[in-house]
Amino acid sequence: MTAARTSTPADRPPLGLRERKKIKTREAIRTATYTLIKEQGYDATTIDQIAERAEVSPSTVFRYFPTKEDIVLTDEYDPVLLEELRARPADEPWTRSVRYVMQQAVRTGIEEDPEVARIRTRLLVDVPAVRSRMMESMSVTGRMFAGAVAERTGLPADSLEVRVYTMSLIGGLMETSMYWAEQGHQGDLATLLDRALDILQNGLPLENP
Repeated sequence: MTAARTSTPADRPPLGLRERKKIKTREAIRTATYTLIKEQGYDATTIDQIAERAEVSPSTVFRYFPTKEDIVLTDEYDPVLLEELRARPADEPWTRSVRYVMQQAVRTGIEEDPEVARIRTRLLVDVPAVRSRMMESMSVTGRMFAGAVAERTGLPADSLEVRVYTMSLIGGLMETSMYWAEQGHQGDLATLLDRALDILQNGLPLENP
């Protein structure tokens, strides 16, 4: 959902050497991909070029990312996002918890690497293959969120209500990201997300914002 986070929160044990190497390799592949895309565009960038720039083999690239689209879409933040959601106060209104966590996710992605955030959202608009792959990955993220929603609401994770709600959230984030890119990345993405969450919570406004 967002640009990847590789730092380890202070309240968690440090990652082992093997895991750190995996993260380092993934980040090298991502960095190489974004650099090449900036230089020559998405379509002209090949897996062989990415592997050469990242100093790994093409098979290593495919081991970490099944498709080129996955390189620009996959991140490690979803599990962290769920942990933060579950850590919110039990008596906090659910909609407030969701708003807080999603705002944190958006701000983290932009603050850690604003240029990558802009490239990534632009690719969603410009490249049908990236957009299609994002639609596929949304169902996976939706199932992850459904578990957290079920825990807080007491509703079954596979109920229609939970499925519609979680996919509306994820779909809303995707559309907000695309809207931001279509507007030339003008304005604050977190502010746009607030507008999207208001719509999901309250319905369409009676007048244009």
